[in-house]
This record gives sequence, C-alpha cells and structure tokens, in this order.
Amino acid sequence: MKNVLVIGAGRFGRYTIRKLHDMGHQILVIDREESRINKILNLVSDARIGDSTNQEFMETLGVRDYDLCIVAIGDNFLASLETVFLLNELGCKRVIARATTGSQEKFLLRNGAEAVVYPERQLGSWTAIRYSSDNISNYIELSDGYSIFEMAVPKAWDGKKIGEINIRRKYHLNILGVKDPRMNMNITNDTVLYYGQNMLVLGRYENVQKIFAL
Repeated sequence: MKNVLVIGAGRFGRYTIRKLHDMGHQILVIDREESRINKILNLVSDARIGDSTNQEFMETLGVRDYDLCIVAIGDNFLASLETVFLLNELGCKRVIARATTGSQEKFLLRNGAEAVVYPERQLGSWTAIRYSSDNISNYIELSDGYSIFEMAVPKAWDGKKIGEINIRRKYHLNILGVKDPRMNMNITNDTVLYYGQNMLVLGRYENVQKIFAL
C-alpha cells in the first residue's frame, strides 16, 4: 500500500483515483472545486479544497510523506507546470504529470516531472492499433517503441513448436504466453501453437505486422 497525492479531480483524476482505491492505496486528493471532490469522497482517505500553485497551502500537506504525487490537472497547463515545480521544491519523491500536447510533455519533464501521462495520445494509439488490425485484440504500450500485444496465432504457424518458428531471430519478437482459453505463461520452445489460439507477444508493432504478411 502506498500513500498517493492526487492533484486535480477532473475526469482523468477521478478515473485514476478509482483505480488507486481499488488497488488499496491511501489517497489524498486536492482540487479547487468542492463539487469535483464530492464526487470521489468515498474513494479517498482525505480531501482538501485548495490551490496547488499556492506555496503556503502546499506546505501544509507534507508532500515529502507521499510515495507518489500525480498532477492530474487537465484544463490549466500553467497551473500544472507550477504545481510540478512546487512539488519538487518541497521535496516530493516522485511526480507524475498529465499532458495534452507534446510541447506540454517537454515542459513538464524539464520542470521536474519524473514521467508524463499523455491520455489522448495513448488512447489514440490504442484505438488505431486495436481497431485497424484484424489480428490484434489488445495491446499495452510500454516504452522505447515496445508494446505487449494479444494477437491471433497466424495460420502459417498452426501445429508448429515455438522453437521451430524462431520468432526471436526472424521477427525480433518474444512470445510471453499462449491463451487457450486461459493464459498459459509457462511456455517453452517445445510449446505447440495452434491456429485459433491467442498469444501474448512483446516487441515493436512494425515487426508484428511482418508476421501477418507471411
């Protein structure tokens, strides 16, 4: 269990808080508007109405005591930037911030954010890949261009062992598991693949595309 400070209780902030609550974390939420806080009072350990760009107010929170601070402000980039800077000045351990454009992402990283969440871009990428690819049923974007894909076993691989296909050398991909119907992560080079199964694959999207060009 972690102590998490969430600043901003708009839609993104509320979804984040709901998931943190489900995971069993202790949450303090900050927002300027009481109406927003009231929507998630049952999900948080504590809530404060206040301005996250006000140093005196922020000093009362003891941000050093939190394992993670998430700046979920989406409607005021200047306030988000000032908040990230102030959290770092006050000794916050980890600051994660939300951006809506690439330029915002760069500014936030330069001003102390450890990482930046870009919901619109990430959801756009997920939507494009998930619904334009007949053979990919789900995917999770990681970093440096790598993702984990849940995808169909190609017809050309039906009845073949993973070692036979040599997917790592030929396509620079790694099979992490096979689903039929439950996910089996205990796979070896002797595991046989069958058309109609799904598999979890780690790699780059362009290499996944090559499989279905067979």
